[in-house]
Amino acid sequence: MTVGVLLLAAGRGRRFGRDKRLAQLKPGLTLLDATLGRLGATGLPILVCLAADDRPLQDAMTSRGLHSALCEHSGTGMGSTLADGMDRAPDWDGVLVALADMPWIEPCTYLAVADALTRNVICVPTREGRRGHPVGFGRSFFSSLRSLHGDQGGRLVIDANRDCVRELPLADRGIHRDVDTPNDLAAGRTWSP
Repeated sequence: MTVGVLLLAAGRGRRFGRDKRLAQLKPGLTLLDATLGRLGATGLPILVCLAADDRPLQDAMTSRGLHSALCEHSGTGMGSTLADGMDRAPDWDGVLVALADMPWIEPCTYLAVADALTRNVICVPTREGRRGHPVGFGRSFFSSLRSLHGDQGGRLVIDANRDCVRELPLADRGIHRDVDTPNDLAAGRTWSP
């Protein structure tokens, strides 16, 4: 089963106050680069979903050998970005929906979620009973993902298919940690999973 990753990286971070994707997690390492580094270590194919006007960032992805897509409707919310990304994704059997502002997820977590997928399964990692990211969707849910719009993301598909959800308990604390504010970024610089 071929599983790929849609990395949702179209948001600029209104709560952050500037483009958080390019904020420095460590000297010389942006938040986006840190997430891409973790994903790259998995060997899974990746499609980076960018905002419609992110041509310079798309060029940077291309120069690094990464595939990306400018998502025409990204300005209306995460659901629209996800739908646009699904329209541009290769012919995968399963997809992991990952978020660019979650650079602490371990590569083995992505692989565990990918390995747990089947055509008719939605796989959600958990830690201490709490759901996290990335979420994996088997091929049966692709049409539902393509029909998302606005800010209604993958959670809508999960809620509509509860009987198909497989929770995968993991030890990775990174599945719950993201960056919404500059304080989150500062705390993350010293955080140790």
